[in-house]
Amino acid sequence: MAIIIRLDRILADRKMKLNELARLIDLSPVNLSNIKTGKIKAIRFSTLDAICKTLECQPGEILEYVED
Repeated sequence: MAIIIRLDRILADRKMKLNELARLIDLSPVNLSNIKTGKIKAIRFSTLDAICKTLECQPGEILEYVED
């Protein structure tokens, strides 16, 4: 099972920098960078909610399931 995180694509589409999103959702840039690069094992729903609300997107636009 592989979950791919497409946050970088959404940020590029919205012409937003990682640091700006981190500031808007009150998350450290390091933690948000770890999410963006997929160096995480879990994400809180509250964090996903804040990202989706700020970027005006759906969770499925950020997370993608790819079968191994």
